[in-house]
Amino acid sequence: MDLALAPETLARWQFGITTVYHFLFVPLTISLSSLVAGFQTAWVRTSDEKYLRATKFWGKLFLINIAMGVVTGILQEFQFGMNWSDYSRFVGDVFGAPLAFEALIAFFFESTFIGLWIFGWDKLPKRIHLACIWMVAIGTVLSAYFILAANSWMQHPVGYRINEESGRAELTDFARVLFQNTALAQFFHTMTAAAIVGGAFLLGISAFHLMRKKHVRVMRTSLRVGLVTLVAGGLLTVVSGDRLGKIMYEQQPMKMAAAEALWETQGPAPFSVFSYGDVAAGHNKVAIEIPGVLSFLAHDNFTEEVPGINDTNAMLKEKYKDTIGLDDYRPNIPVAYWGFRWMIGFGMASVAVGAAGLYLTRRKLWLAERLRTTADEVPRLALTKNRELSPWLTKWYWRLALWTIAFPLIANSWGWIFTEMGRQPWVVYGVLPTSSAVSPSVSQGEVLTSMIVYTALYAALAVIEVKLLAKYVKAGPPELTEDDLNPPTRIGGHDRDDADRPMAFSY
Repeated sequence: MDLALAPETLARWQFGITTVYHFLFVPLTISLSSLVAGFQTAWVRTSDEKYLRATKFWGKLFLINIAMGVVTGILQEFQFGMNWSDYSRFVGDVFGAPLAFEALIAFFFESTFIGLWIFGWDKLPKRIHLACIWMVAIGTVLSAYFILAANSWMQHPVGYRINEESGRAELTDFARVLFQNTALAQFFHTMTAAAIVGGAFLLGISAFHLMRKKHVRVMRTSLRVGLVTLVAGGLLTVVSGDRLGKIMYEQQPMKMAAAEALWETQGPAPFSVFSYGDVAAGHNKVAIEIPGVLSFLAHDNFTEEVPGINDTNAMLKEKYKDTIGLDDYRPNIPVAYWGFRWMIGFGMASVAVGAAGLYLTRRKLWLAERLRTTADEVPRLALTKNRELSPWLTKWYWRLALWTIAFPLIANSWGWIFTEMGRQPWVVYGVLPTSSAVSPSVSQGEVLTSMIVYTALYAALAVIEVKLLAKYVKAGPPELTEDDLNPPTRIGGHDRDDADRPMAFSY
């Protein structure tokens, strides 16, 4: 049988496709929930209409996104029993605990309070209604943490023992599974990356409306919030990524070597911006190289050596020769090398666009003060030497800001591809090889069929998602009614009885 069509390979392709697709919604859900809660908090504190309009506009986009995330996430769990039954049997006692907490605690928070938030606009007092969206935001963060703790156990298994009779992993220390350094670092990095996604989303959509001079007051506020979120998230991602990289080197040295395509041990070890040639065979030539950076990522100094792929592979063969006994412990080197660079490149490109936006909008406000006018009366962005705003540079920035919505999503996708592919050939590092985790009774045709069906279904959902988002993005923030501006002061709704009033969800 062609290895490329083996059930194990097809099962990995299927899980990879569905996981990457699902994770497009996860960071946006995490960030938008907090941003919407922030806008609503500003409205409750100031009673300024622009914050309420922003809350309703971004809240609707958040609801579309979270609905799609739930639908695509449910299918993920089906695959554990379909294609990965041996994996489920081996890790079920350990892996099931954080997933159960995610369902019983985090998902309960999200599903309960999001319902109260959706239908409570005209039924709940302002502050109680505000508390509901904050509980949703807390639920999304908790949900992410429990799932990342489960994934971190696959990266670095702790707090378990192997039952010699059943051959299964059994949980012995749940606190250690939840709070090991891998889980904490991965959670920090994921949250900061989510902030980049949310900031870019606000930036791009705000730019779309400002370019057309529509909803200026609401979108100017959203633009500034998006820019600050994007840049702050980018700076924190650098810090969290550095910490995660050092943990990765300690626990999975092969992944660090593969990320640089460093075939031979080298010290100080450089970081290559990009290469050309055959990365997989070690015949690549470095085009741009930054000396000592890989040593810093691994050791916090610029001089210490980093083991290469060949030496690390030999070390792993010796370490596991009496237990696992695989012939090769190298991951797919081109995927690890380029995935690492696409992650950093697209993420930092988006942050650079945000930093440019902060500078340009700051200059705009400065010019307004010099001219003794208002910011609304000043043309948009980009000063020339004559202190007049360049229409050409304005249009260029708006279009770039719109495109940058996709940049952090691409970076997040490649980040997870690197994380999971760089761990290979392990599904649970150092314990369970991927080749021993796939369902033994699933045939090539069955896996291929399910992969095609799932991929087609997700493609259809993608069309629905894009059309829904485009529809409500173009519509812009809603106009407010008297009831919107005067919410009830007691639980149960307004004092007057109006059974024919539309549902709050139809705002």
